[in-house]
Amino acid sequence: MNTKNPYLIIAGVLNLLTFILHLIGGQLDLVNPMVDSSLSLEKSAQLVGAWNMVTIILLATSYVLLAAGFGKKYAGNMEMIKFVGYLNLSFCLPFIVASFYYGLFVPQWIFFLPIGVLTLMGINKMKNLKFAD
Repeated sequence: MNTKNPYLIIAGVLNLLTFILHLIGGQLDLVNPMVDSSLSLEKSAQLVGAWNMVTIILLATSYVLLAAGFGKKYAGNMEMIKFVGYLNLSFCLPFIVASFYYGLFVPQWIFFLPIGVLTLMGINKMKNLKFAD
């Protein structure tokens, strides 16, 4: 399969932009103030570790979506791509729940929702192409 999938390409670009925002904006707005706060060094280190794990996941899933979108690596692995889509949709939940729980708007889910939806639309396009062949 060497067909470009515009849904996966757009999802991959959005995922990559989310990675960049998370890496730079999150470091400046959340991680640096947290490290400078009165939290214990152990708790700060654990939160920074978790933060960087998310950063790595965002970069890796960007690669998977873009590679599949351009018909290269992973293009035939619908299960992996579907997993990335559902992973992004599930990333919405903590932010939506936190918004309701704390009574404020936590907008990060807005980044993940279109990535998940576009990824699943890309999977649907891949299925349709297989049946058309």
